Amino acid sequence: MSWSERPLGEVAQHELGKMLDKAKNKGDLKSYLANVNVRWGEFDLTNLREMRFSDHELDRFSVRCGDIVMCEGGEPGRCALWKDESAEIMFQKALHRIRPRDGMDSLFLYYALLDIGHRNGFAPFFTGATIKHLPREQLARIPIRFPDIRRQKTIASSLERYDDLIAINRRRMALLEEAARRLYREWFVHLRFPGYEAVKLIDGVPDGWRMLPLTSVANFINGYAFKPAHLQDTGLPVVKIPELRDGITAKTPYSQASAVPQRNHIDTGDVLFSWSATLLVNEWAEGPALLNQHLFKVVPHNELHRRLVRFGVEVAIPHLLGHSVGATMQHIRRSALDAYMMLVPDIAVGEAFAERVGPMMDSVINLKAQVRALTKARDDLLPKLMSGQLDVSGIQLPEQQAA
Repeated sequence: MSWSERPLGEVAQHELGKMLDKAKNKGDLKSYLANVNVRWGEFDLTNLREMRFSDHELDRFSVRCGDIVMCEGGEPGRCALWKDESAEIMFQKALHRIRPRDGMDSLFLYYALLDIGHRNGFAPFFTGATIKHLPREQLARIPIRFPDIRRQKTIASSLERYDDLIAINRRRMALLEEAARRLYREWFVHLRFPGYEAVKLIDGVPDGWRMLPLTSVANFINGYAFKPAHLQDTGLPVVKIPELRDGITAKTPYSQASAVPQRNHIDTGDVLFSWSATLLVNEWAEGPALLNQHLFKVVPHNELHRRLVRFGVEVAIPHLLGHSVGATMQHIRRSALDAYMMLVPDIAVGEAFAERVGPMMDSVINLKAQVRALTKARDDLLPKLMSGQLDVSGIQLPEQQAA
């Protein structure tokens, strides 16, 4: 099987997005993708911003199904394939839109770029001593190896099967988390818990319940202040904000467990809360690890309240943001946790909530394990396929696993 090699500029058309300039931009407000919306292999569309686009700019700065969107800065080379055929979305200057030319399959090109990223192959094309960028002229020079179009599609389809299963599991995880989140709000924000009609409210608090400071409901244990000398390629993964959001990746540092106090060790099921820069609460699902500073391990005083505390902290985030400090990097002081009052139910309602929400969140953790296994299988297969080392006829495609 013969493969060709061409610079990306010859196999795809690529364009930088529109500069954000409120004083000059005219036209209708439209949602656009920014650097923060593009993750490796997926888009985070939870906080889309808007910019004005004139009619003559719509084609130049829009993204359509089959386009690859890549970060020019931040983490240059990070990219995802846009698969939505119906949604209208624009893109900002911090991003490249890569649109394959005839003879190049868009899905195959996406996986080729993903493989280059995994091998740190974009690095020789970066500019900037401290803040790295991948400018348009450098992107055009990146070499792309590819077979004929038929084999491109076969290779891409084989890899896509893994990503389809990963996407299904992620959708299931999102639905389960949202169901648990809605239940928390229904019971503890709107106070429509089982039997609420017969419970008397005293100063807005159901009889037998308590309003307690967050720090009286759980211990907030700050992570370890790792020094560069602590970080290496072996040991346990070090969990920082990116790991809390995306899990363990190729960029995750490691450290020896013996060098870190036991209080800063974490394991599957621990509730983690980042209190600096990005406020985020999540349950860790990737086994033994070490917690970095700027994140709390949240240990409930009553294990029955683990998920209650997890969603209680999440509900508190808008309030805590209003009391954050710091000119450049905002963070939460412990005094803000002392001041925030959380509603703690009586034993019966606490047990009922744990019985309802526990299986949902346990399923989320199990699905995350499946996603890790599928991602590893795809990533192990990726370089073998993209180098032509493995004949696609011998691939055993995955099947959906039960949660």
